[in-house]
Amino acid sequence: MLHSAPAHAGPVIERIRASGKVQIAHRESSVPFSYLDADRKPVGYAVDICLRLVEAVRKKLELKALEPAFVMATPANRVQLVAEGKADLECGSTTNNAERRKTVAFTVPHYITGARYLVRADSQIEDLPQFEGKRLVSTKGTTPLKAVDQANQERMMRISLLEAPDHAKAVEMVEKGEADGFAMDDVLLYGLAASRPDPSKLKVVGKFLTIEPLAIMLSRDDAEFKKIIDDEMKRLIQSRELHTVYERWFQRPIPPRNVTLNLPMNYLLRDFWRYPTDQVPF
Repeated sequence: MLHSAPAHAGPVIERIRASGKVQIAHRESSVPFSYLDADRKPVGYAVDICLRLVEAVRKKLELKALEPAFVMATPANRVQLVAEGKADLECGSTTNNAERRKTVAFTVPHYITGARYLVRADSQIEDLPQFEGKRLVSTKGTTPLKAVDQANQERMMRISLLEAPDHAKAVEMVEKGEADGFAMDDVLLYGLAASRPDPSKLKVVGKFLTIEPLAIMLSRDDAEFKKIIDDEMKRLIQSRELHTVYERWFQRPIPPRNVTLNLPMNYLLRDFWRYPTDQVPF
């Protein structure tokens, strides 16, 4: 039986019904959230969550089949992809903040992290003040880049702030000595370090410069679609299914090199999931 789109259906649901697909924006190197495995296939914690959300949409819309269609996103274009309707869900490591909420919407956070610093293992740097007069890289279009830039100006630290096109390039710059450190969400830093040929040559240091609630991004223009996504996120958390997905990506060996990140759930996320909501105070 075919179900025609109701008159009040928003643009995302209409697009999904017409195409039989959900466009999922994913990342290339945001380990373990959203990245490409050895076969160049999108995998990760956020990708796994999105595949569950696609199934929830299929059931709610009473469709026989609904296919995920993957679209590569970068830090620089991810918001635009969702805002322009080229992606229905952005499944990566994107911070829900007030500036982005002017353009897009977010569901319940799937991780809460903060910006810290990746340095070489032999570095004496322990926190942001020790980067004074040194070179610090971050990834173009990310909130840690803005936070470091702001701290650098406010404290007059004379840090040479460098921009990398992606996370992998930033790590490479640290390894080669082109930068003294890489400022990024600490969970991404652990994942990136674990995926390098010799993880022991790198370490994560410093206090949290920011607090970053990471969430799946979606359109602001379809309340019905957002309700389906929010309801399913809350169900996954309250049933503890999402805890199992978390363990799969943060506490067990992950592709492509079967390295274990050994990152138990932090207190920020545990507390937030007691009363899951898409509302964040940032």
